[in-house]
Amino acid sequence: MIRKAYLIQAKPGMAQEYIRRHNPVWPEIRELLKEHGVLNFTTFLHEESNQLFCYVEIEDEELFNKQGEKEICKKWWKYMAEVLVCDSPDAEKGKEAELKEIFHVFE
Repeated sequence: MIRKAYLIQAKPGMAQEYIRRHNPVWPEIRELLKEHGVLNFTTFLHEESNQLFCYVEIEDEELFNKQGEKEICKKWWKYMAEVLVCDSPDAEKGKEAELKEIFHVFE
């Protein structure tokens, strides 16, 4: 199992909309994640800063990365880009900062 973590940022005033759009996550996205080896995907919100911490457990890096080729994934990313800080106004998805794993206890 591979562990990955990311930071993303909700636009000012958009954290609650981000939460609303994930309750529930589209069934097609849930299925896509499963098909691409996602074992666990959890997001946490730091309410004071609107920062979102995403923790993902995957089976295979290459398989995981291929989900971005699917139209439903592109549609979801674009939908979520409306409420996330992006690299540019026409970005296809929200800006992500991948975190480096430092340690892990208890395999």
